[in-house]
Amino acid sequence: MNANDSKSSSETNWERIDQLTEEEIDTSDIPPLDESFFANAALRLPKGKVPVVMSVDGDVFQWFKSQGAEYQNLINTALRIYAEEHKS
Repeated sequence: MNANDSKSSSETNWERIDQLTEEEIDTSDIPPLDESFFANAALRLPKGKVPVVMSVDGDVFQWFKSQGAEYQNLINTALRIYAEEHKS
């Protein structure tokens, strides 16, 4: 992608897309997400993290920490999912 790619306008009829129901969307060309997909999947996080100091409930922290060495990334991912779902 170059700088010009983001400047061109889309010819997609977004109003029509927004009005489609789940049944009207053709997903037949999307392969299933089976075990082989997840075996090769990698968690990719955006760059530009900001170190913060915050307090969380001890049991919540212990649960995340018990998930493994990447628990901080897991906390970030959980916060990202929450933030994306609550954007207005």
